[in-house]
Amino acid sequence: MKHEETIFSGFGGQGALFAGQLLAYSGIAEDLHVTWIPSYGPEMRGGTANCTVIVSEEEIGAPIISNPTAAVVLNIPSMDKYEPLVKPGGLLVVNASLVEKKSARDDIRVLYIPASDIATELGNPRMANVVLLGALVAATGLLSLETIGAQLAAHLSERQRKWLEPNLEALRKGAELAQA
Repeated sequence: MKHEETIFSGFGGQGALFAGQLLAYSGIAEDLHVTWIPSYGPEMRGGTANCTVIVSEEEIGAPIISNPTAAVVLNIPSMDKYEPLVKPGGLLVVNASLVEKKSARDDIRVLYIPASDIATELGNPRMANVVLLGALVAATGLLSLETIGAQLAAHLSERQRKWLEPNLEALRKGAELAQA
């Protein structure tokens, strides 16, 4: 049975909420049950932002997550907060470009992805969230990359349309690194 409880977390402006939305939209597109709950500080940029996403084949009883099966962390404060909470056997996806700290846990799978570096090489450091989303999806097999790409195309604002192809490449690069 497919059932994944994921937390995306980073500074405001890093796209943690958007990555979570893409995962949620993709779950809906694949006819799964989904919840998405954002949480962010009062600052528009620079404050902490996170969201919880549950994607499941079965109805979701409660949208609150205490111990996620996966966490995607874009910065050090997010690593400090969510690494201890991931369920044993779960997955932690780390933006290794900004988080040099290594996980002390040996009961979870940890992927260190240089997401900010990859995004910068592709032309926009703000695509690190999509790199990490690609890694998460490839590592869990929860949804297809094609569905994520289609939802990216459907939900990228008109102002951001010029970044569609680089974002799709960011998604692919993250997936490749997760499978390496």
